[in-house]
Amino acid sequence: MSADDLLALTAAQAAEASARGELARDELFELYRERAFADRAAGAAGLNCFTWVAEDVPAGAGGAERAPLGGVPLAVKDLFCTRGVPSQSGSRILEGYLPPYTAHAVERLADAGAPLLAKTNQDEFAMGSSTENSAFGPSLNPWDRERVPGGSSGGSAAAVAAGLAPWALGTDTGGSIRQPAALCGVVGLKPTYGAVSRYGMIAFASSLDQAGPLTRDVRDCALLLAHMVGRDPCDATSLEPREEIALPSAEDLEGIRFGVPEELAAEGIEDGVLASFRASLERARELGAEVHDVHLPHAPHALSAYYVLAPAEASSNLARFDGVRYGLRVDGRDLLDMYTRTRHDGFGREVKRRIMLGTYALSSGYYDAYYGRAQRVRTKIADDFREAFELVDFIVTPTAPSVAFRLGEKTADPLAMYLNDYCTVPMSLAGIPAISIPCGLSEGLPVGFQIAGPAFSENRLFEVAHALEGSFEFDGAQARV
Repeated sequence: MSADDLLALTAAQAAEASARGELARDELFELYRERAFADRAAGAAGLNCFTWVAEDVPAGAGGAERAPLGGVPLAVKDLFCTRGVPSQSGSRILEGYLPPYTAHAVERLADAGAPLLAKTNQDEFAMGSSTENSAFGPSLNPWDRERVPGGSSGGSAAAVAAGLAPWALGTDTGGSIRQPAALCGVVGLKPTYGAVSRYGMIAFASSLDQAGPLTRDVRDCALLLAHMVGRDPCDATSLEPREEIALPSAEDLEGIRFGVPEELAAEGIEDGVLASFRASLERARELGAEVHDVHLPHAPHALSAYYVLAPAEASSNLARFDGVRYGLRVDGRDLLDMYTRTRHDGFGREVKRRIMLGTYALSSGYYDAYYGRAQRVRTKIADDFREAFELVDFIVTPTAPSVAFRLGEKTADPLAMYLNDYCTVPMSLAGIPAISIPCGLSEGLPVGFQIAGPAFSENRLFEVAHALEGSFEFDGAQARV
């Protein structure tokens, strides 16, 4: 096959071609390695998707003869620990850190035949919606290099959209897979909390963090997830799947009931995004779906609750970065001064902001007023979803309230930046799965359509998303470099 033919293959198609012996050993890996390396070597002239790229084709990159993922190379977000490979979580405080072990999800995928291609850029410690908070510079959106790719998994989303990686891993705490997937025109899934082990993920907010795929289409997303899920004794929150993840094949939506919550699909959504979302609902009706209005009355409070809970957990999780055990160490007059200088120099502005917010929320005299109340709101939001799913099968919303915004446009206004996760945070607080698929363009830029289902409904989510994907006729090849 020519290079163009190989790039046109989805990951699932490439794995099938490998199984049939139509791809030479290591051929696909070398093609993507060269493309990823060229982007990294380009510096400011590239998309800045990667923080590390494999220097050589690893032994066995073609995959074992029966490996289900067929040697299709994998790009991995910088916060997944990978043995002997820089794992920095986008932060100077971990610059050059080489873990002695590999994250469970990455190891499982490698065992299934997906060798590590590269580590992708991200917002520092996954705190951000634009990848502008990375200590290694922002990634750029391949649709328009003057715009952001979203965040915090922006490097992963941009790499897949640009054809620099066939698929990638990201993490989603409040929308960090789904929002960049929407802004870059790719598919992104946040699985049910506990479906994928968090072992080896550098933690942001432990009750929210979840690993998931960013892929070119829905079938690739299902294929990658199928080899990520499962119980891990190293993660007490991980669970056995209720059923095996299957590749979707649905072509219609007969009998499916969609619920549209006014709280997440009206006020605050850009006109072009809303028009694309409503056109997508009409397409769903043509495929046989019923569309109903539902209410999530506590959803408007989700963002406020999230920005108490997530910083509180970050305050605790990031206390380990003190200059003693690993990462950056700045000498001081005494132990306390060393702590202070290390964290001052090592953490970026947004991380410091969230640590201070979280520490304040957990402090004596304020715990019940902030953290306790936010937890009660979280419970109400989960209850709202449970009640809605008694009336409909899935909740659908725009994934992000706008298309990709310009670099620097929101960096001076943290609240404006936080509002990018307005439509995705409620699902994270409820712990339920949600997928974003590209549904069209607004101003020449991708728009995402979000579908959320009850816990462990990933197989049904994939079927519905696959049927819709086939009707949207979205051309993601426009973004490839």
